[in-house]
Amino acid sequence: MKRVRGSLIAVAIAGAFAAGAAQAQISDNVVKIGVLSDMSSLYTDLAGAGSVAAARMAVEDSGIEKRGYKVEIVSADHQNKPDVGSAIARQWYDTDKVDVIVDVPNSGVALAVNQITRDKGKAFLVSGAASSDLTGKACSPNTIHWTYDTWMLANGTGGAIVKTGGDTWFFLTADYAFGHALERDTEAVVLKSGGKVLGKVRHPLNTQDFSSFLLQAQASKAKIIGLANAGGDTTNSIKQAAEFGIVKGGQNLAGLLVFLTDVHALGLPTAQGLILTNTFYWDQNDQSRAFAKRFAERDKGIHPTMLHAGVYSAVTHYLKAVEALKSDDGTKVIAKMKETPTDDPLFGKGTIRADGRKIHPAYLVEVKKPAESKGPWDYYKVRATIPADQAFRPLKDGECPLVK
Repeated sequence: MKRVRGSLIAVAIAGAFAAGAAQAQISDNVVKIGVLSDMSSLYTDLAGAGSVAAARMAVEDSGIEKRGYKVEIVSADHQNKPDVGSAIARQWYDTDKVDVIVDVPNSGVALAVNQITRDKGKAFLVSGAASSDLTGKACSPNTIHWTYDTWMLANGTGGAIVKTGGDTWFFLTADYAFGHALERDTEAVVLKSGGKVLGKVRHPLNTQDFSSFLLQAQASKAKIIGLANAGGDTTNSIKQAAEFGIVKGGQNLAGLLVFLTDVHALGLPTAQGLILTNTFYWDQNDQSRAFAKRFAERDKGIHPTMLHAGVYSAVTHYLKAVEALKSDDGTKVIAKMKETPTDDPLFGKGTIRADGRKIHPAYLVEVKKPAESKGPWDYYKVRATIPADQAFRPLKDGECPLVK
């Protein structure tokens, strides 16, 4: 009995030592993840509470806590204001000991947090923001841009539409960093493909009345009205365009960034036929369907958007790097994430480039007609797969100072 009791004590001591060793280089003995998102406005359904749920699922599925690590998740609403997002990021890093910030569906906020993260030597995993500048002139050794970006959207959706005859464009653009970048990147694709831009108009974020903007687009006679906006702005502009009879009049709408939750809000009768580019769809395979089922149980029945999937995937890879280093030092963890191939059930195998761009395939999809849908959230059919090496801007073209 003494030998058995002694063995049990020895095992307990060894376990405690292993747990202590695991946390030896973890600041405050806690890996703290901050989900900074839109919790109350036009991007809340496509990110918001769902991004928090996705981060929690990643922590649980990683099993890291069973191996002696303590992980905490905090969340906040940036209100789509760079000054608010910056204040939260500084408090999280300086006072609350947050190690990594994830999500941030607003490019203006993300670009501000990107610089703060670099100054503080922390880690930033962008799933929500789109501006390709995050891996271009504003690239940082402390940031990884995970899910998608404006270059991908422009070359996926914009390129496909021009090839099928949509060669004259008018842009309806959200007037902040994301909209500007999406308009810029799409215009470049249109012009390179031989098309013309007949005009553009910019609207405030979270606009309710698009009538004056749509009348300008209608008067331009452009074949394609490019919607360089997202979330509630996209759904509102599409609904109001239908009221003006714009599509019936012969013009077509190009939703340059459309999410699954946008299609759900619009309904298939209104959204059918929309062409868009995505990097994740919940009905891709058995693993994505299983994830979607679990996710929906946590987020009011909402099925995951590519942003939710990106949070899950990014946090999963981040935790692998933390364990490999036994450290949550932001700069070192990001470097480890870049040198380690990615592999998770939602995005599969991939890589992270020197400029911080996560590389994986993208999908050109079309919204189904109501008769084609087999049930709730069955909204997309894949028209083409864009290979990983073609889906994102070539490394040499981004002007990222980290690329030598």
